[in-house]
Amino acid sequence: MLEVKQVSKLYENERGVHNIDFSMQRGEIVGFLGPNGAGKTTTMRMITGYLNPTHGHIWVDGLSMADHPKQARRKIGYLPETPPLYPEMTVQAYLRFIANLRDVPAREQKLRVGEAIDKLGLQGREKQVIRSLSKGYKQRLGLAQAILHQPDLLILDEPTSGLDPKQIIEIRQLIHELGENHTVLLSTHILPEINAICNRVLIINQGRVVLDERPEHLGRTMGETFEVSLEVKGPRERILTELRGLEAVAAVKELGAEAAPSLMHPAASVDAPDSTTAIDSDEPIDAAVTTASSETVKLLVTSADRSDIREALFFHLAQAGYPILEMKRESLSLEDIFLKLTTDEPAEQGSSSEDEEEVAANA
Repeated sequence: MLEVKQVSKLYENERGVHNIDFSMQRGEIVGFLGPNGAGKTTTMRMITGYLNPTHGHIWVDGLSMADHPKQARRKIGYLPETPPLYPEMTVQAYLRFIANLRDVPAREQKLRVGEAIDKLGLQGREKQVIRSLSKGYKQRLGLAQAILHQPDLLILDEPTSGLDPKQIIEIRQLIHELGENHTVLLSTHILPEINAICNRVLIINQGRVVLDERPEHLGRTMGETFEVSLEVKGPRERILTELRGLEAVAAVKELGAEAAPSLMHPAASVDAPDSTTAIDSDEPIDAAVTTASSETVKLLVTSADRSDIREALFFHLAQAGYPILEMKRESLSLEDIFLKLTTDEPAEQGSSSEDEEEVAANA
C-alpha cells in the first residue's frame, strides 16, 4: 500500500532525514515513533506530498508521488499535528467544503458528512462555529476531515493530542476499526498507545530508521535474554541449589525472600505443653503441636540460550516438591527499547560528501 524507498530530505543548516526505507501492507496499523526533531513530521509530509524529497521515491498503492501526485493524494487522509481548520466556519459547512476539495460526488456528500460526524461523536455540534469548539472537539473534526473521502491510507500525527481519557479510548477504538479496511501510519508520543492499537513499530532517530519490528518481536530484535521472575514456596537454599544445577539456567538472582509467620495447628492451642512441661527426648512429638513454617523466595532466573525455560522450571520444581506460587516472564518494555535506541547518536552522523554536494546544488 505504501512504499518509501531510500528517501532523504536534506537541509543546508538543519538535520533532515536520511535514506528512510520502509513499506506498509494494506490493513497494517504502524506506530511511528521518535524523539522531537527526529524527522517524523518531515517524513509524513513527504509521504503526503506536502514536501518533495531531496532524493528517493514514494509510492502510494502503486502510484508515484513524484509522477502522479494528484492521484496519489486522493488515496491519502492526513491529520497533521495542528488540524487544518477554518475557525469562522461551522462544523457542517467545513466538512462540506472538505468534501468538495476531495472531489466527493455531490450525491454522496450528505451521507459522507453524516457518517464522519457520527463516527467522531460530533452529533449536536453541526451548526457550531469551529472557533468555539474545545481542543478535543477540534481534534475530532480534524480526524473527520481525514476520513471523509474514504482514503486507503491514513497518516495521523498525534491524533489523540488534547483529548480526555474517555475520548482517547474512543479514538483508539476508531483507529483500530479503520485498520480493518485502511492502512494507518500513526505518529504519537504516547507509547502505551502503540501497544494498544499498532501491529508494527517503526522508530526513527536523528533522521534514520533504527527499528522496524512487530511489538511481540521487539525483545528478540534487541538481543534480549529470556528471564523469568518466580515466587517459590520452600527453603531458600535448597531452591537456589536446585535451579543453579539446571543446564538450561544461566543465572539465578534473588529478588528477596520473605518468611511467612510461623503457623501452629489449631489443635495445639488446646493440648500444647506450656514452657514448664518437660518432654522426654525419646518420645516423638505429636505433629499437632509442632510449628510449621511456610517460607517463600522470589527469584529472577535467566535462560542459558534465550529459550523459553518456563515449562522446564515448572516440572523440575514440582518434582522437587517446591510449588511455584507465581511465574512471570520479564521483558523490555517499549519505553525501555525507545530510550535505548534514541538516547545515543547513530553510528553514521552528518551528511556524506554526496549529500553535501546535493544540498549545495539545491541551495
